Amino acid sequence: MKHSTRGDVDPFIVMDVMEAARKAEAAGRHIIHMEVGQPGTGAPEGARAALADQLAEPLGYTVGLGLPALRARIAQHYMEVYGLEVDPARVVITSGASGAFLLAFSALFDNDERVGLGLPCYPSYRQILKAVGLKAVEMPTTAAGRYQPQPSDVADFDLDGLIVASPANPTGTMLTRAELKALADACAAKGAAFISDEIYHGISYDKETVTALSVTDDVYVINSFSKYFSMTGWRVGWMVVPADHVRRVERLAQNMFICAPHASQALALAAFDCKEELDSHLAVYAANRDLMVAGLTKAGLGKFAPPDGAFYVYVDVSDYTNDALAFSAEILEKAGVAVTPGLDFDPANGHKWLRLSYARSTADITEGVARLTTFMKGRT
Repeated sequence: MKHSTRGDVDPFIVMDVMEAARKAEAAGRHIIHMEVGQPGTGAPEGARAALADQLAEPLGYTVGLGLPALRARIAQHYMEVYGLEVDPARVVITSGASGAFLLAFSALFDNDERVGLGLPCYPSYRQILKAVGLKAVEMPTTAAGRYQPQPSDVADFDLDGLIVASPANPTGTMLTRAELKALADACAAKGAAFISDEIYHGISYDKETVTALSVTDDVYVINSFSKYFSMTGWRVGWMVVPADHVRRVERLAQNMFICAPHASQALALAAFDCKEELDSHLAVYAANRDLMVAGLTKAGLGKFAPPDGAFYVYVDVSDYTNDALAFSAEILEKAGVAVTPGLDFDPANGHKWLRLSYARSTADITEGVARLTTFMKGRT
């Protein structure tokens, strides 16, 4: 049967690693999961209880932009966390951050326009852009620039749009307010759209997370309930868009998704009342980060980007391999630890990098680091 080139996207390698790990577990092996950004915790207990109380009532379609109460609560969140007044009318509830990217790319760009990504980056940016007929412009970054795009990239690469992420996946590096402003100003000077991926906000350690909304309103800010709120499987996120873009996004959302799942929106609303439980997860991530940073360094895997936020360490393994895909398979087979090869995040140089997640329990991270240490000793 005829098919379109839109479907000719690369696989999301982390999902392939997950499947290999699942098969190993089905064969009776105990696998430590460091391959996926999946919190070891579920949705907040209080939020689940609040949703259970609503299940006797029919949960049908909501309006396309999302439950008004949830949109208002998200606007309140920006005042509480960042001291920013955000009009709830600018908030759009989406089917996860993935749904938000699809809406943003569709609302902002015409076919073949150029959207810049600083490598390494979240791989689905590239694949979604390709699937909707846009050009993903892959831009190299440097350790000195903490693996983030630079303002000069906007003009140098002749961009129609730029995506940034802070904290970033896979590196965990973050942008300061001044750096975000410089990037926003560079986009404004070029007439390029600016998209800020902030789904790891709430998960940072030694530095302040800064929303792009603090430096400009001419931006699409994307966030999600998957990471800090520990609601990955519920598939609910949000965007804050310029006021004159709301109706455009609403029309797209109505036709593409109708609405985000009603139950997920109700759970998300209740999750805002579970801050104590959610902040306790951050303490676990911080302990896990310290364990992993120290353990990897001791094991000889100490070349990595500074993980200021999120829950990943992106490790340069070029001293040991030029084939991170094969190296990750060897680690799974011999150490029973699932890790993600960097090719997912950087098709140019990812063959010499691995991403390791420390989102699971501290016991898992401790065991995983011990297994990696033993594995590395066996290779020397």
